Amino acid sequence: MKYQYSIFSFAVLFLLHPFALSPAHSSAADVPNVLIIMADDCTFNDLPLYGGQNARTPNIDRLASQGLTFNRAYLSSAMCQPCRAELFTGQHPMRNGCAWNHSASRPTTLSMPQRLGQHGYRVGIAGKVHVKPDSAFPFEPVGGFDPSCVRNPTRPHDVAGVQAFMSADKPFCLVIALVEPHVPWVMGDPSQYPPAKIKLPPNIADTPRTRADFARYLAEITYMDGQVGEILELLETTGKSNDTLVLFTSEQGAQFPGCKWTNWDTGLHTALIARWPGKIAADVRTDAMVQYADVLPTLLDVAASESVVEELDGTSFLPVLLGKRDSHRDYVYGMHNNLPEGPAYPIRTITDGTYRYIRNLTPDEIYIEKHLMGTQSDGTLNNPYWATWVWSSESDPDTYALVKRYTLRPPEQLYHTAEDPYEMKNLAGDAASEDIQSRLADELDRWMASQGDPGTPQDTLESLTAARRGQHRFFPPLSE
Repeated sequence: MKYQYSIFSFAVLFLLHPFALSPAHSSAADVPNVLIIMADDCTFNDLPLYGGQNARTPNIDRLASQGLTFNRAYLSSAMCQPCRAELFTGQHPMRNGCAWNHSASRPTTLSMPQRLGQHGYRVGIAGKVHVKPDSAFPFEPVGGFDPSCVRNPTRPHDVAGVQAFMSADKPFCLVIALVEPHVPWVMGDPSQYPPAKIKLPPNIADTPRTRADFARYLAEITYMDGQVGEILELLETTGKSNDTLVLFTSEQGAQFPGCKWTNWDTGLHTALIARWPGKIAADVRTDAMVQYADVLPTLLDVAASESVVEELDGTSFLPVLLGKRDSHRDYVYGMHNNLPEGPAYPIRTITDGTYRYIRNLTPDEIYIEKHLMGTQSDGTLNNPYWATWVWSSESDPDTYALVKRYTLRPPEQLYHTAEDPYEMKNLAGDAASEDIQSRLADELDRWMASQGDPGTPQDTLESLTAARRGQHRFFPPLSE
């Protein structure tokens, strides 16, 4: 299958100057407040709402019973910073510039604060920010929630700042970015989850250390769920619950092999719940496919009937929220470059909600993810369970297969995700799936071209190497 092309072959429209938004045409009383609650590194199908068999999340379940649950919500990159930049800008990683972790969006990028601010909103963030530069993301800081995801233990939270922000007269958009269940898994009560009783997903190797760590991860999910309940109760006490669109999302997959830092479904698929009393029907689900890039256009549509903004990659799914449509996207897209977490390993993917196609641009290389597989400066293992996978693989064929699946990738992968949700059976190359693979590969080519993605292994690696050496601030510069 031919899919090589040069980085210089495509011209991409990119506006370097701020977009001139039209003045708000609705009064403050006409628009809802917006509350976005984000988990951190929570695999969507570890939640009971999506079939998880272990975790207990009564508050998230209650929220779902009051609103709309998206069965097919996704993000472009299963890494904290790129996926948050996508959510806040309405642009995919290549267009906003944040194409790997701990990088930055372009200084000219506009995000939620500027765009919703044009329509009379105060736009604030509490907890983990993890986007930059500040000029592109001028959120009003709201105190009370831990901004660091690596503290041990998590700093105690205080809702006073959030309550004050919610109580002001001006309509608000507030992001509360929690830091659980990101590692270290130190919050909550793991005794609620006896390791021997845990039902591990098929993409997670069954070793005693893995079970113990998975119990701590589940405890953090329950701890996070408690914070969700506290935040929603606080919203109720302000008297603004009925006038607020609430979104809950689980962000990307957890720090287990095959979830975070990958293009498999357990990395890119996210939980998404929307509640808006009187507008969104209660206790319903939708198969409409949406992506993080669609959230900001949807909020602009809610705020000012501005459903199309030309330089955004996302489009409004407000009709889905209001029950007027049961579909949105035909495809959603993903990418991973593995920087700076390890050697460059570019991956691209597409799904139509039923099948997922993955293209590994450097399949001859070994996939190495240092945060998951490596050690800290003192020699301590980052994730001790990974070592137990490696040692167990010598005697356990199933564990060996999982280690090989993670570290050695074929050029192309195709999964019937609807029937194989953990994507364990690669259908790429099967004659019966040839048409499906070709259709998805062609659409992935089209998306990559529209984003200015190099597309070929050599061009991609050269661009990533130059960027890592500081020769280019962004990967790669889009054509003007």
